[in-house]
Amino acid sequence: MCPKLYGVSTVHEFKTTDFVAARENGRGVVLHTPVVPSAFLSETFSSHIVLKAENLQRTGAFKIRGGMNKLAALGDRAKQGVVAGSAGNHAQGLALAAATFGVKCEIFVPKGASLTKIAACRHYGATVLEGGENVEVAVQSAMDRASETGMAFCHPYDDEFVVAGQATLGLELLEDIDELDTVIVPLGGGGLLSGTAIAIKQQRPSVRVIGAQIEGCDPYVTGRIPSEAITTLADGIAVKQPGKVTKPLIEHWVDDVVSVEENLVADAMVMLMERSKLFVEGGGAVGLSALMANKIKLNASGVTCLVLSGGNADIGLIPNLIRRHETKVDRRLILAARLPDRPGALVELLKVCADLSANIIELQHVREGIELHVRETMIRLVLETRGADHAGEIRAGLEKLGYLNEYS
Repeated sequence: MCPKLYGVSTVHEFKTTDFVAARENGRGVVLHTPVVPSAFLSETFSSHIVLKAENLQRTGAFKIRGGMNKLAALGDRAKQGVVAGSAGNHAQGLALAAATFGVKCEIFVPKGASLTKIAACRHYGATVLEGGENVEVAVQSAMDRASETGMAFCHPYDDEFVVAGQATLGLELLEDIDELDTVIVPLGGGGLLSGTAIAIKQQRPSVRVIGAQIEGCDPYVTGRIPSEAITTLADGIAVKQPGKVTKPLIEHWVDDVVSVEENLVADAMVMLMERSKLFVEGGGAVGLSALMANKIKLNASGVTCLVLSGGNADIGLIPNLIRRHETKVDRRLILAARLPDRPGALVELLKVCADLSANIIELQHVREGIELHVRETMIRLVLETRGADHAGEIRAGLEKLGYLNEYS
């Protein structure tokens, strides 16, 4: 059974039965994803915190929920095919939904879209086309294609059937968390946040629902629409324009919206990998970033749920995140040592490093770009340490023997 066409003249048109119908439309494809407890985060933020692992969803993100409901609602209209513009997660969700319903799917992606997401769309049988400089242009390209061909255009978030599909996540939270107090949801266009908020608050109005955006692309926080392309780890939520459908829903149902800065997104991604063993993309990690920035005050009682909305980060990005984190916490130490350029000098330095239990990851001779005596060389060392205390011992030991200097 397909849900009715909801009116958008007010923000009160959705009913729980609409979300139940959306769940039926996704049955057999959409997963009921787990809620994972986190002792580390609970201790860190002095509150009971759990993680809604939507990064483990089919296609690696929540978007399949809205995609399945939209295809069901289209019925015979989908027979000519469906088309969308997306940075990747909506594209994958729609591509799998189209494959499930046996219809053609074309996706327009912006330049620089995640290679992982593009490959996944093609795996599900979609045709992927370059759609311009940003998500907004890609969406317009898809709309133009729909007008030309008669294919059904499927908006990534500003669509009532998509909102109803995303709301099924809220139903799962109500079923799985008895003492639910606060839900923190990543916010891009607003389909997931608005749907989740309505589903929860219609049954438990006391539960706080808070959205998290990325700084520089946070129109729900600042009211400003960015004029230029946004480069961010949270590319999946870098949506400049609030939706005509989702904006009034968010204004009515959501308690608060905060924004977080880019570096904290990187820190949150690594923390989730290291402490929770969960691979989460930047847009999915902004809720944790908001806690790290003290943007949200948690209650001591009740349960706070962080929605990890997706896990489709390019795998090539991860080594850079890990190196950055290890350097930041002094588990990766970068030093420079001036040596006489003679046989045996480097061996002596390496022995000192070994005696200090410093594991050498990388070693480089530097003879250009700095002032050196003609019989000197500079050695750049990248060392693995056991942490900040060990890093301090290594620095002190090398300084004591005269190896470190103003070039360190």
